[in-house]
Parts: sequence; structure tokens; C-alpha cells
Amino acid sequence: MAQRKSDSMDKARDTPSNMPADPSANKAAEASASSGIAKLTKRAAITQIIAAVVANITIISSGMGIGFPSIAMMELTNSTTSVALTESEASWFASITSIMCPFGGLLSGYLLDKVGRKRTLYCINIISVISWAIMSFASRTDASVLFVELIVARVIIGIAIGLSSTPASVYAAEVAHPLLRGRLTLLTAGCTGIGMLLVYSLGYMFKEDWRYVCTICGVFTGVSLITVIPLPESPSWLVGKRRPQDAERYLKVIRAIKEDNHPEIKAEIKSLEENVARFRSSETKKSSKLVQLKKPEVYKPLTIMCIFFLFQQFSGIFVIIVYAASFSVEAGVAIDPFLSAVLVGLTRVVTTILMSFISDKFGRRPPALFSGFGMACCMFGLAACAVFPVADTQYNWIPTALLVAFIFTATLGFLTLPFSMNAEVYPTKIRGFASGLTIFFGYTMSFIILKSYPTMVSAIGNENVFLFFGLIALLGIVFVYFFLPETKGRTLQDIEDYFRGGCKEANASDADKQASKA
Repeated sequence: MAQRKSDSMDKARDTPSNMPADPSANKAAEASASSGIAKLTKRAAITQIIAAVVANITIISSGMGIGFPSIAMMELTNSTTSVALTESEASWFASITSIMCPFGGLLSGYLLDKVGRKRTLYCINIISVISWAIMSFASRTDASVLFVELIVARVIIGIAIGLSSTPASVYAAEVAHPLLRGRLTLLTAGCTGIGMLLVYSLGYMFKEDWRYVCTICGVFTGVSLITVIPLPESPSWLVGKRRPQDAERYLKVIRAIKEDNHPEIKAEIKSLEENVARFRSSETKKSSKLVQLKKPEVYKPLTIMCIFFLFQQFSGIFVIIVYAASFSVEAGVAIDPFLSAVLVGLTRVVTTILMSFISDKFGRRPPALFSGFGMACCMFGLAACAVFPVADTQYNWIPTALLVAFIFTATLGFLTLPFSMNAEVYPTKIRGFASGLTIFFGYTMSFIILKSYPTMVSAIGNENVFLFFGLIALLGIVFVYFFLPETKGRTLQDIEDYFRGGCKEANASDADKQASKA
């Protein structure tokens, strides 16, 4: 009986709310209720939400860094200003970040496992402050010096962006109760969107002073660094580092339990220790990260996530995010390009909030399928507007509507899901390394498409670039339908077992879920 309760608790502890429970969400809740962490009190829920939000405030600065080229590009390439960049220099300014993001992603995996979740967040904030400071005091008289300073700053912020792609979502997944985990792991995508919206809004307000925008962003990042100080470290990581006493102390804070030797806390710590021991027992003395990558529960999700990121990048999502203002001009949007960028950022933030509820109700696959279809339709529509311009007609609102609709549908699936799923599909022991490796691949693809975009427009024209993005989105639908597993309601252990055992079970689970609802 005790063993059965321990097993039940092990599953409930790892259950993300954004994965389909075997029969239904109600049964998942009942299973959780029989475990040691079932009592999600109001105080515990508030504590976990605050912890996840504080961890993700760090990500806002990274979102600012991603969107910054959009608001600075037009002034930096304006030949009437005292210093200006050439078209080639401007493309490097916009894309250099993506070169470093992959290395930041790999470094993220190392730091997550080596120094912990909290100290990794410290590193992100410190690196970001340095980058914003360099750009705030960039040269106003020498274009060559300005270019070097901007490139150095963007390289640094690129490392920070790569670093920030995983830690906050992993932290949220590890500290949250199963009933909260789904929504809290989406906070990373939401805070990235908030960061972009803020920098787009600042760019709209200070169109001719991007240095002042950098100063504001730097001050905000400094405040973010301070907020991380009281954050409790992840108990999962502490157990993995053989620090059970510290893990128990922080777990009591996260679960809002004051009593010493509380049975539910003891049971959860024991469950965490069993999970770590189970993984270590499968390793040989000469085992390495590369050896672990040969295991099906690692290489299968790694392959799926890397391909998902490939479709994300080559469907044009990050092109619009980074080149928002100039892309609006290319797409024939009639309103102020800076205001268009603000609409893009606002749409992403609102849709990310909706996504937290949609993923809980419908899972992963249906929103992703709808997302790919919507993105393809919007890109084909923009291609049609490029062939048949509507700028001087009564239909001049169509490109704006298509651009906003693209961001809306992209955020429902292809933009947010790769990042949120990256925090949950890998085994605990190798989660940091594998998720970092995935981010490395994703941002490598990002650099390729961002650096190629201006050349593609010059070589084949706007309409063909839009058609290319639309076709990639259609192929992404095929990939999602046949290969992306449904994970809503399944425990982290269930996901690991599924990848270890084969690929038929996960897609069948979606049908089981629909049948149980009926």
C-alpha cells in the first residue's frame, strides 16, 4: 500500500497540466489528490506562481533584446543621420545575435546542471546589463566605432537570449504543482512577448533615440537581477546534487508548509531521490552525455524538437519579430511601421495568455495544427497583396490584418510550443544538456533565416519569400500530424517511458482523450 502511494506520488509530482491525462483532467486531479502533494492550497498556489513569475521576469530583457533591431534599424540605416550603417552592416546587426544564441543555449544546459537554476538566472541578468550599457554609450560620431560597439553588444545579448530560453521554464516545471505546471511553463513565451512589446512601444515613443531605449532596458534588467535574490532554488536540482536538506527546506517554502518532518514533503523528497537514483542506475561508470544521447528516451524527443524548431524558424516567425518595422513596409502595411511593430508585440502577448488556457483544454497537437494552417493562409495572403498591391485602395487594411493574424496563429502553436515542450520532454538528469542542445539548433536555424532574409527579398522578391514561408508552414502541419506526440496530462515519467517504448502510443492517447470527453 505504501509503495503504491509512493508510485502515485511520483507520477503526480511530474504531471504537467498541459499534457493529456490518460483518461481526463479530472482523473489526473484525482490521482494527484491521492498523492503527497495533492493539496494545492491557495497559499501554495500563490507562492508557486510568484516564484515562476519572478524567474521569468529575467526573460523580459531577452525579449527586449530580440525585438530591439526592429526599432533601431530604420534610424541606424538613415543616411541623413550623423552616423549610419550600410545595408550589409545592418543585416549583421540584426542577425549576429542569432549566431551567439546557440552557444548561449549550450551554455544554458551546462549552467543549469552545474550551478543550478537560480544562479543561471543571475548570469542572464548580469550579461544583459553589460550589453545594454555598451549600446547606451555607443559612439555618436564615428560609424566604424559604432558598428563595432553594436556588434559586441549584440553578441553579448545573443548569449543572454540563448541562456534565457530554458532556465525559467525548467524552473517553473520543477517547482509548480501538476495542476499549475502547464500554464506556468508558458510564462517564458509570455515574458518574451512582453519584452518585445515593451521595446516596440519604447521605439514608438522614442523613434529617434534608440540609445535612450537601451538605457531604460538596462535599468529594468538591473531591477530584474535584484528580484531573483530571494528566489528558492529548485528542489529537483538540489536532490540531484545530493543536498536533500536544502531541497527539503526549499520544498517546504514552495509547497507553503511550515511543519518540520511533514509526511508529504518527506514523501516528495523520497520520490525525487528515487527518480535520480533510477537514472543513475542506468548509467555505466564511463557514461557521458554523448552516451545518454543514444538512448531512445533522449534522441527521439531531441530529433522531434529540433525538427519542430526548424519549421518554426523557416516559416518566417522570427523574421517578422526581428524585422517587424521594415517587414511591415515590405508587406505593404499602410500604418506607421513602428505602430505596426507595437501591434505585433501586443498580439503576441495577448495570444500567449490565451494559449495558457487553450493548451490546458485542447492539448498540444490541435493548436499546433491550427497554427500551421493559419500561418500558411496569412503568408499566401501577403503574397497575393505583393502581386496585387492594395496600398492605394479601400482594401489597404488587409496586409495589416494578415500580419496581425499571422502573429496570432503563430503564437498559438509554432512560436510557443517548441520552447514550452523543450522543458518537459527530456529525462530529468539530462534535461539541461538536451534542452540546451535543442536551443543551439533552433537559434542556428534562426541565424540562417535572419541573415538570408534581405538577400532573399532582393533575389526573388517579396511575394516569393512569402510563398516560401507559407509552404514551410504547410509542411509543418504534416510534421505535427504524423510525429509530434500529444503530451497534455501525462507525467514526465510517462513521457520518458513513451519515448523509450515507441511512437504509436502517444498519438493514440489523443484519441483516447477525445473518447473520454465524449
